[in-house]
Amino acid sequence: MQMRVVAAVGIACALAFGPSRVMAQGGPGQSGIHVPDSSIEQPGDRGVRAHTNHVVALRGGAAPNSASPTGKTPANIRAAYNLPTSGGAGIIAIIDAFDYPTATNDFNVFSNQFGLPLEPGDGSVFQVVYPKGRPRSNCGWTQESALDIEWAHAMAPGAKIVLVLAKSNSFSDLFSAVNYAESLPGVVQISMSWGGSEFSGETTYDSTFNGNLTYFAASGDTGGKTIYPGVSPKVVAAGGTTLVMNGDTVVSETGWSGSGGGPSKYESRPAFQDAISAIVGSARGVPDFSFDADPQTGVSVYDSTSCQGFVNWMVFGGTSVSSPSLAGIVNLAQSNKGPFELSFIYGNLGNSNDFNDIVGGSAGSFTAVKGWDFVTGIGSSKGLVGK
Repeated sequence: MQMRVVAAVGIACALAFGPSRVMAQGGPGQSGIHVPDSSIEQPGDRGVRAHTNHVVALRGGAAPNSASPTGKTPANIRAAYNLPTSGGAGIIAIIDAFDYPTATNDFNVFSNQFGLPLEPGDGSVFQVVYPKGRPRSNCGWTQESALDIEWAHAMAPGAKIVLVLAKSNSFSDLFSAVNYAESLPGVVQISMSWGGSEFSGETTYDSTFNGNLTYFAASGDTGGKTIYPGVSPKVVAAGGTTLVMNGDTVVSETGWSGSGGGPSKYESRPAFQDAISAIVGSARGVPDFSFDADPQTGVSVYDSTSCQGFVNWMVFGGTSVSSPSLAGIVNLAQSNKGPFELSFIYGNLGNSNDFNDIVGGSAGSFTAVKGWDFVTGIGSSKGLVGK
């Protein structure tokens, strides 16, 4: 497993098209970014295999191996988005690939650090399941799983987190894992932080998302580019922002340059987006709403599985942060609208009491402007009403 190093302001470069397209960006005072191989779409992957959507921020130019967290904490995020310190119910299912042998240990280290409920050993707080048997390990996907379970738990401490691990990162195995999660009693949200470049025939997979629950997926980490399943009209596409804070006080929030978005190549505009038809045209537009995803303003994650020198506490960014976190926020709201969640969210379009309208920053050829846009969608979350 190799890791790519990028000096970056953001990673709006075309990560999804392979290592030859990972370009150096940045300026004075910017930290470097490590992009794991699992977050790079390799030749032959389109329509066949998914990639993760996370990157690891470097602080001071050295590989992270910290004994304590240095990124944003759950308390920081709660303050930024006006969230309570407790709440949540039912099950949030996290769909990832490959084995994660230290998942329960890492979940509890993170939870203990931030005063969250611990898994006592009976599976009541956190559980790992293998729909097709225990797979081999992949350390990039282990990082992804660590991020996903920890930040879904951080946002909805009262919800049980179930990590569903597919045999591989093939779409076939991942969508099979989604179907398995749909059958688990009590699941109300499913988070998928992975995806791949859009492909002809993707609409046939939309029938995967027919459960009476709400699906979330990362919008991708290449600004102005769309990925599947994030563009599915049955999935909440989670975009990214740059959230600058001074302690627990928000200084600014703008669109992140790596936030995936744009009009879908193959998915038609769903009825819930009719109000923004002048922007999206006849296509499904993404993202829907957003969360802090810039690695320069990233979140703390604990993963004890070493991956090319990356181990223990790290700072993660990418829309892989957004998907489980927004799933946790919607769970915390306990609205449980299932497949009607998107219609409900868009019914609150323009409501400044429920969403922070992001009006600065750009991603690819798109700019975050007043109202809905291809960088942050409706904007970022504010409180629990309207979710």
